[in-house]
Amino acid sequence: MTLPRSTAELRALDAAHHLHPFSDMKTLNEEGSRIVVKAEGVWLTDSDGNRILDGMSGLWCVNVGYGREEIVEAVAAQLRELPYYNTFFKTTHRPAIELSAKLAELTPPQFNKVFFTGSGSESNDTVIKLVRRFFQIKEKPEKKIIISRRNAYHGSTVAAGSLGGMAPMHGQSAVIPDILHIAQPYFWGEARQGETPEEFGLRTARALEATIDAMGEDRIAAFIAEPIQGAGGVIIPPASYWPEVARICRERDILFVSDEVICGFGRTGNWFGCETFGTEPDILVMAKGITSGYMPLGGVMVADRVAEVLHEGGDFNHGYTYSGHPAACAAALANLAIMQREDLVGRVANDVGPYLKARWSALAEHPLVGEAPMTGLLGALELTPDKAGRTKFPDVGKAGTLARDFSFKNNLVMRAVRDRLIIAPPLIISHEECDELVARVRKTLDETFAELKRWGWVR
Repeated sequence: MTLPRSTAELRALDAAHHLHPFSDMKTLNEEGSRIVVKAEGVWLTDSDGNRILDGMSGLWCVNVGYGREEIVEAVAAQLRELPYYNTFFKTTHRPAIELSAKLAELTPPQFNKVFFTGSGSESNDTVIKLVRRFFQIKEKPEKKIIISRRNAYHGSTVAAGSLGGMAPMHGQSAVIPDILHIAQPYFWGEARQGETPEEFGLRTARALEATIDAMGEDRIAAFIAEPIQGAGGVIIPPASYWPEVARICRERDILFVSDEVICGFGRTGNWFGCETFGTEPDILVMAKGITSGYMPLGGVMVADRVAEVLHEGGDFNHGYTYSGHPAACAAALANLAIMQREDLVGRVANDVGPYLKARWSALAEHPLVGEAPMTGLLGALELTPDKAGRTKFPDVGKAGTLARDFSFKNNLVMRAVRDRLIIAPPLIISHEECDELVARVRKTLDETFAELKRWGWVR
């Protein structure tokens, strides 16, 4: 790692030996990877010296920004004292104990127990086992179906990928049984002609009720959903959606799982997205922002009514080598201390969140943009050739990819999902950096529009 190498040499090594996640390796190797060498605040620097505004917080995770020495020091100190020990075999250690208590303090009041994992995917694998074990102990083993949503993302292991509703992932891997997918609350893309957001939200929520009734409540174990679908395109439900889902879950003997891997730890202007939308989950899934990405860590918070049943059931035959890794727990504790000390959750709710939303919403006036929703520091831009008709481009995803590539050229990290552009910047982004982000987005939109006009896709 200390040998000086040129960008070309590094790209050649990368192409020769590194398989990237979710990548067409043939195309990527032809183009060459961008090599990030350092980061500070909301800024990345690549091996060619370009300064890049990270509009995605890494992978939705670097909530407190880059370069936080407190986290680095906490991890280093822990590695010197106790670099590793497991939490199997009647053992534990102080970082896991302290973090468990801190999470019980920060999460909604029904949560006092946490099961540690290494990632969001591992957390959602844990959810499947946990909810089925819960109903086994209650002598209802037939209750094992879990309902999810189309276009949801819950991880990429076989089990977590099965929970998610991403058809391209399902097409490349086996899908485990007893998981069903219902409609997503994507008003712009899936509402009927003349349907109001309120009507659409109620109709989409009631797809859950209809599925439970069709399958039989005695067979349904849980409903899992992200408060806002992140990797699905930052799909923010209409206001009528979550209250209706809460009613349906409350009236039935099924568990509600809130996947907070993206929405948790301040992203929506509350500690957790379920608080933003007023739901009361039985299980809360976390990762990413728990350490701001400085170390891999995930967890599953279990409500008291669920934990009490599990406690009566003997061994829960599940766990990971790195469950509650001491250095990762130390990183999380330092990260959460920063968030509390700097009131980053309040800052998203009352300061930088509203500031960026006002400027982001103005992008809806661009001729290429159909909508520009934002909650907290999660935002999206729907690209369309026809705002009034809410029509899609002829080759779905091509316009979005074009815009993403222009964004890349403009030294802004912004993702594309289909023809929807999405951002989730670090919670510490300044007002001036928000202005710079929006300016780079506007430049990207202008360049995309000009190219699409050349193609004859827009007028």
